[in-house]
Amino acid sequence: MKNMIKISKDAGWLIPGLEVKRWFALIFFGSVLIILGILTLSNPRSIYNFLSCIKSMASAEIIAVPVIIAGAVLFFKGWQKSNLSMLDYRNGKEKETMLESLYRRRKLNKGPKIVAIGGGTGLSMLLKGIKSITNNITAVVTVGDDGGSSGRLREEMGVLPPGDIRNCIAALADDEDLVTKLFQYRFNVGEGLKGHSFGNLFLTALCSITGDMVRAVKESSNVLSIRGRVLPSTLDNMKLVAEMEDGRVIHGESAIPEAGGKIKRLFTEPADCTALPEVIQAIKEADLIIMGPGSLYTSVVPNLLIKGIAVEVAKSNAKKIYVCNIMTQKGETDNYSVASHVNALIKHAGSSQILDAVLVNHSIPDDISPNYAKVGSFPVVLDMENLAPTGVKLVSGNLLEEEQSKNGLIRHSYHRVARAVYYWYRKEMRSHKK
Repeated sequence: MKNMIKISKDAGWLIPGLEVKRWFALIFFGSVLIILGILTLSNPRSIYNFLSCIKSMASAEIIAVPVIIAGAVLFFKGWQKSNLSMLDYRNGKEKETMLESLYRRRKLNKGPKIVAIGGGTGLSMLLKGIKSITNNITAVVTVGDDGGSSGRLREEMGVLPPGDIRNCIAALADDEDLVTKLFQYRFNVGEGLKGHSFGNLFLTALCSITGDMVRAVKESSNVLSIRGRVLPSTLDNMKLVAEMEDGRVIHGESAIPEAGGKIKRLFTEPADCTALPEVIQAIKEADLIIMGPGSLYTSVVPNLLIKGIAVEVAKSNAKKIYVCNIMTQKGETDNYSVASHVNALIKHAGSSQILDAVLVNHSIPDDISPNYAKVGSFPVVLDMENLAPTGVKLVSGNLLEEEQSKNGLIRHSYHRVARAVYYWYRKEMRSHKK
């Protein structure tokens, strides 16, 4: 959409699918009928004599064609400017915003219904990419966070941790404008304020006013005019608990990666956390369900532990794909391969039907930063011999952010991830129709 506008802002009003041209035609024919009515009421003989006089001076084509073109140009510009004036769109940037709004409403509203499940920076990265595909997005966010600003607000105010929710709202925002930047602003000084983000405080305040985090998220989403919606996976006061291979039981999301050792299984306290009804309904209506990327045990798996979510994902006829992490995470996925990630999801969901495919980055640069090895993070290895028995298909591609890779950093490119997922989805839908 942005490229189209750069080519010609005025021509942007005529792109297919905006449902604008039909109103041009309606206004035009209405104008013609008005003119015919006025001519009928007036004396048409004088007008006829005037037109005959002009016609005698040159051929009809030489006169009529320029007049029609000039009339069409004036008609179009008058219609456009009058609408912009009534809507108080005064400059080029706002004009682009109106075009983009029309494009989203007419084109992106017809896109597939996508449910993205996860948390942390991985989910917000994914949302930045898929919002260019469709407006029909439901982000299902884990609420097990108990560290940082979110943990403090959870402990002191008794609200659901707002951090991951805030990041997802910002990721789905129309533009990185001042309001979005304000939402993400983090205080660096101030007693009691240091470490908190404005968005976290805003969500907490709204939750106190409305008495409902879902309502608070909805109102915040309206302020930022986001594409899609963000939902917490549950409204219960969920806390994560990990049972380690050595028998230890670790309580709290922030404590799990710090515990060391291998995670045997993850569960929640209370054990019967109930999914938000809107989440279950979104999964039932989904065309595409995406899980990950992000911390396997503290961002993705926790959502599958909520009563009803894993069951509905497994039952869903939607296409289901997991975006695998590129690097292992110290304390969570040490020595994990692609198959290890997939098996962990299947194990905690209790069903192999939760996934159709796994998306994997196909290569790692040779000059990655040595800092990864220093913190115990290494590339996730693809082991087809272990992946094949799961029945999960492999989808691979270049998913790296180039600018980051040049500095030796490994990050997913939200454009490439979204494009790869959507290409796979379209391919699967075509093969299903045959």
